Amino acid sequence: MRLAFSTLGVPELPADQVARLAADNGFHGVELRASPEGPVHTGLSADERADVAAQFGKAGVQILTVAAYAKVAAAGDDEPVLDEIAAAVTLAHDLGASFVRVFPGGADLPAEEADALAARRLAAAAPVAADQGVRVLLETHDSHRGGADVARVLGAVGHVGAGGLWDVMHTWLAGEQPATSFAALAPYLGYVQVKDIASASDTTPLPLGAGVLPLAETVEVLSRAEWDGWLCWEYEKRWYPQAAELPGLLGPAREHLTRLLTESA
Repeated sequence: MRLAFSTLGVPELPADQVARLAADNGFHGVELRASPEGPVHTGLSADERADVAAQFGKAGVQILTVAAYAKVAAAGDDEPVLDEIAAAVTLAHDLGASFVRVFPGGADLPAEEADALAARRLAAAAPVAADQGVRVLLETHDSHRGGADVARVLGAVGHVGAGGLWDVMHTWLAGEQPATSFAALAPYLGYVQVKDIASASDTTPLPLGAGVLPLAETVEVLSRAEWDGWLCWEYEKRWYPQAAELPGLLGPAREHLTRLLTESA
């Protein structure tokens, strides 16, 4: 398995410094948060996109994902959601990223209606993304927190251009065991987000291994299945300013994940 981290931990850091951080700490890739207030977003010009891609290429670090914020199960018209996904897919293509992350966001709707909205929008977006060499990944999050919830939507989509992103915290909060989450998501799985927290009631990010999330069990399940994808550390410093700074935690995080991978081999 290959290791990446999310720029949620360093939300304002320029692309060249992110690439250097990844390379210096032994990470193979980076999940880039795409937001207007950050350095990477869909408003970048063609030259700016080429420059970002070049910075990561020079460092030998892969841009894994454009982490977008479209909510595919939210109430409202389809067009704005599909436009947001399309812009993120084009950005991912231009940066050489494999994936675009989207959220469900259907908490205000009955489950069947939220499922239907998400499936319809993903079915529309998936072929367009696939034509650009990109997969749109629905994250286990908010209204579709469990692996079974996301798998239910993706099963209705039935297109390789749409897949799942397994956020281990959210499936744990949904009450799923790692083996159960993986079994549901395996046919669709793009990659896995790992993190650590103190408890279900305190989701302030902690260094990997310092909290309660079942990281060892997750890695063991993946290894036992001979799954050869990406583990991406999502350290949500952007939302928790009191959390420790990410750069000094990257080396220990890579060592912790490497140890888990070795022990599960």
